[in-house]
Amino acid sequence: MDPERAARLDNIRTPRGRYAKGVQRRNEILAVALEVFAMIGEKGALIKEIADRLGMSQPGVLRYFGSREGLLIWALAERDRLDRERTDREPRTDPISPMAATLRRSGEVAGLVRLYVSMAAASGFPGHPARDFFEVRNGDILIALCDGLTALQRAGRIRPDIEPEAIARLALAAADGIQHQWLLDPGVDMGGVIDTIVALVLDVTPTPGAPAEEGHDPPPA
Repeated sequence: MDPERAARLDNIRTPRGRYAKGVQRRNEILAVALEVFAMIGEKGALIKEIADRLGMSQPGVLRYFGSREGLLIWALAERDRLDRERTDREPRTDPISPMAATLRRSGEVAGLVRLYVSMAAASGFPGHPARDFFEVRNGDILIALCDGLTALQRAGRIRPDIEPEAIARLALAAADGIQHQWLLDPGVDMGGVIDTIVALVLDVTPTPGAPAEEGHDPPPA
């Protein structure tokens, strides 16, 4: 990978430069943005709504993120950060189950689900501003899942003939796909789909006296 692209991808995990300035104000904007996006997703006059709530101009809001797309990507990254903080406080015996809990919570913020599905689909186009974000996000999730699943396989809780990476990709694909299905049919149990994957591939009964699964932080859905 060329150095410029590597630096760009690394910057997604650790923002620097002009995006690192005005951290407090940026975080205030993100907090309001998540509230607005939760209600209406990425469509509508959302930038105006955010600006009005903060007593700012629309250009003033976007200045902290470079563009409208930049604000949307930052909002998704902030949603992921908050999800990670929440799952860190919850007990777990495998790396996949936290995805189910996150998806169930997502059912309470339909606008953020719409935003995620829309941006994830758009990131498939080369050159789209969200492509780097989703490349890094998905890569980090897969690494965390694979590490956790490999540890469980060594402990005899996953069949030895199943590749941990295949399970990880199945879980990630299910989490992405079920969100789109839920938007079409809100009666879908998003978390239940992930629970089914866990039931099919894992022995979720911990060995008596064994510690809970440890390793990388569980990923958001």
